[in-house]
Amino acid sequence: MLKKILYSIWITIFLLFVVYTAKSTNFNTFLDSMENKTFDIRQNMIIKSKYKKANNDIVIIAIDDASYEYILDKYGEWPLPRDVYAKLIDYIEAQHPRSIAFDLMFVKSIKSAQNADETLINSFKKYKNLYTAMNLDNQSAELRVPIELPESLSVNVENYSKDIDFDSLSFLNCRAILPEIINTTKNIGMINVSRADDGIIRKMPVFLKYRGKYYPQLAFRLGMGLIAQEENYRPQQYIIDRNSNLLLNDRKIYIDDDGGVILNWYGPTGTYRQISMFRLIKAIEEGKKKAFNFRNKIVYFGTTASSLFDIKTTPVSKLYPGVEIQATYVNNLLDNNFITKVNKRVTICIGLILAAITGYLVMNIASAAAVTLSFVSMYSIYIAFTYFMMKYHNLWIGIVYPIILGIIIFISAFIVKYIIKSRDFEQQYLLATTDGLTELYNHRYFQEQMKMIVEQSKRYELPFSLIIVDIDYFKKFNDTFGHQAGDAVLRQVAQLLKQSVRATDIVCRYGGEEMSIILPNTAKEISFSTAQKICKRVAEKRFRLNNYQESNVTISLGVASFPEDGLTPSEIIDIADKRMYQSKKNGRNQVN
Repeated sequence: MLKKILYSIWITIFLLFVVYTAKSTNFNTFLDSMENKTFDIRQNMIIKSKYKKANNDIVIIAIDDASYEYILDKYGEWPLPRDVYAKLIDYIEAQHPRSIAFDLMFVKSIKSAQNADETLINSFKKYKNLYTAMNLDNQSAELRVPIELPESLSVNVENYSKDIDFDSLSFLNCRAILPEIINTTKNIGMINVSRADDGIIRKMPVFLKYRGKYYPQLAFRLGMGLIAQEENYRPQQYIIDRNSNLLLNDRKIYIDDDGGVILNWYGPTGTYRQISMFRLIKAIEEGKKKAFNFRNKIVYFGTTASSLFDIKTTPVSKLYPGVEIQATYVNNLLDNNFITKVNKRVTICIGLILAAITGYLVMNIASAAAVTLSFVSMYSIYIAFTYFMMKYHNLWIGIVYPIILGIIIFISAFIVKYIIKSRDFEQQYLLATTDGLTELYNHRYFQEQMKMIVEQSKRYELPFSLIIVDIDYFKKFNDTFGHQAGDAVLRQVAQLLKQSVRATDIVCRYGGEEMSIILPNTAKEISFSTAQKICKRVAEKRFRLNNYQESNVTISLGVASFPEDGLTPSEIIDIADKRMYQSKKNGRNQVN
């Protein structure tokens, strides 16, 4: 019965904890932060295993530190004159690349080089596989008046998911690029990023909202352009289903609650083939038409120089250029290789199942070492399972929540088990030291206590007394009223004795109808007075024999004290016993 009660209390507390944590924003934020770290660890382990391969067709034209220095020396300023980009585009296009994308924003005209701007604009008119970037923000209209973007830049999105909202990706303003480019091409994507609370980029937006319309992220726009070339798939509308999946032909891409896709990383910075832009410029100047191979390549222009401030932190590197994040995004889209995060409710259910198994093991395995080993082994297997599911199936299954639930159950189950064992021990000890009929301590316990109290009294030079009690004419009482009535009287006399003495006094059943009371730190005069009080109370009480009968009984008492009457347990017991018999000889119902 006790076990059932403790189990019920334990389960109730556990469920209350689950409900509380599910509703606690601060605790959930902490758990999410810890879970993100486990994602980073798993991604780095997968990268080290070299299971995933980056797309060899992605080439980055890097504006690195060397290129930045070269540009300043040769042109005397940054940004680079835009007709230089036009020359680079012509050079690459001569080899028929699949696409060229700029992770750069061509904002405003450079007054000293307006003809250069026009040259670049003409390149966007000439080539249909050119992509470039723009940025959305919430800058005040006092600084920058929001512009109306062409309808061709927006996309239609039908969101059937109840979990996804785009509130964090909705903006009031934009940093527009050259209007001639905006009005020339629809291959413009946004380069906003999604950072977690710890500043790390683990996912990227798919769509961003500006003035009530959806605009694709640059890498998504580029990826869909490549898919259109290869698969002839050009959706008129993007559908997000009830399970938070973006449906793209035969692809299902999971979108997280805040509207981002979770990137699957291929390696640290430098994973993709990089060409320093100054080398490309020099190849053009020297007339080397095929110094680099761009045929069927996806070419990305972007800054990797730390001084140009486009360096981000990712799960696989603290210093990761934004252009390489864009390349990873495109790579994921082409490979259909994004990470799918398992629903939190599923994670909680997994945690509950593992916690239930943990509780069962703790409660049913006797050895603490064996239980601990089982617990560690089970959760180690689970952690390994989540790693392999991410590695081979791109599934992000939560680790932190199940482990925390498991630890709580592991500890609380041990506490419950300890309480039950303690209670069982107390029960067994009580059965071993207590008389079943009277609920007084038994004769064995009496002897043990007598030895202990004699030793203590000798050590500290303290007195103690012993009272032995015998119910008068008890055999005759049993013969007259029956043994059940006799047992009832024994129980009631025992309770009366316990009520008549101090909590520190020890009342025992000495044997048969005899009982004893050990009175620690009590001199003879006080113990004699106590015995007389008990004698009187018993004589005055009417004892219930059954539902119909009551009767009076009397007792005879003998008192002995340490050290006057003896220095050993047997001496004191013998004196008290003789004095109790003296009371019987003198007429009973008295103290000697």
